[in-house]
Amino acid sequence: MVLEFKPQGIYCPAGDFFIDPWRPVDRALITHGHADHARPGHNRYLATAAAAPVMHHRLGDITLDTVDYGETRRIGGASVSFHPAGHVPGSAQIRVEVEGEVWVVSGDYKTDPDRLSEPFDPVRCHSFITECTFGLPVFTWAPEAEVSDQINRWWADNAANGRFSLLGAYSLGKAQRVLSLLDPSIAPILTHGAVENTNAVLRGQGLPLPDTIHVIPDTKAADHPGALVLAPPGALSTPWARRFRPASTGFASGWMRLRGVRRRRALDRGFVMSDHADWDGLNAAIKATGAENIYATHGYTDIFARWLNEQGYNAQVVPTEFTGESLDDDASTEADAPG
Repeated sequence: MVLEFKPQGIYCPAGDFFIDPWRPVDRALITHGHADHARPGHNRYLATAAAAPVMHHRLGDITLDTVDYGETRRIGGASVSFHPAGHVPGSAQIRVEVEGEVWVVSGDYKTDPDRLSEPFDPVRCHSFITECTFGLPVFTWAPEAEVSDQINRWWADNAANGRFSLLGAYSLGKAQRVLSLLDPSIAPILTHGAVENTNAVLRGQGLPLPDTIHVIPDTKAADHPGALVLAPPGALSTPWARRFRPASTGFASGWMRLRGVRRRRALDRGFVMSDHADWDGLNAAIKATGAENIYATHGYTDIFARWLNEQGYNAQVVPTEFTGESLDDDASTEADAPG
């Protein structure tokens, strides 16, 4: 096999490296900077040049080498290249070829384009390792323009009625994607420190984001009437957020497609928006690879693998420690400032 599944993670014997390992290893190839894929403790890292700034921000002074999209790197007996995954800026699928056999590790991916991430580029292969975070037919995403209109209408209505708009979105990727959809003419945009720190990294890479105001201890809510306040989901129920009253609360997540999730989290609004592929995107991506062998790593793995086998694929479930898009607090911000 080109790739094996070991206790440390996905391993390539021919190149003696791991892909997104969850235990410390010597050499780790990383698909993107989210905490469940880019973990501390490895001796050497390899990622795309576009993912490097976020990885340094999160992991500190690591030994990190970079490649451009499509650049082939020979590592031992394996040829490796990174290809856009459309998940967050700098995210990649990793193609590994050994003696003519090609495997692709998708990491996390999204097939619909957005305004910030490099568009998903399907890669032909014999075996494809796929996420299936949203691997049920109920999960379908509306066009970005429709979601943008929903958020801006909600915000404008709140501002007109003297309310703040508290919106939960994960600090790396989702928050910046939300920012790219906002109409800054409505009112000021305020950000939690975890979001603003990531904004600074991505702005440094040239990504276009609207102006934002970092909320610090001295920030007075009364000075920013009608503001939209963007924060990690877990911050919405903390004293940090209570200064913004009266307020309407919302959450941008693919999980908002499920009935009852918004009610259980005591949210006023849920916006269906994800940086992961929906049901149609997963199926289209897998078909585009031409792969016969599919390995489902995280999400609705059992159901999705069964569906793929019914469609004629050779599909199986592989346990990993990847988490996909969680309803819990933002795991990607554990090293970020809480301000």
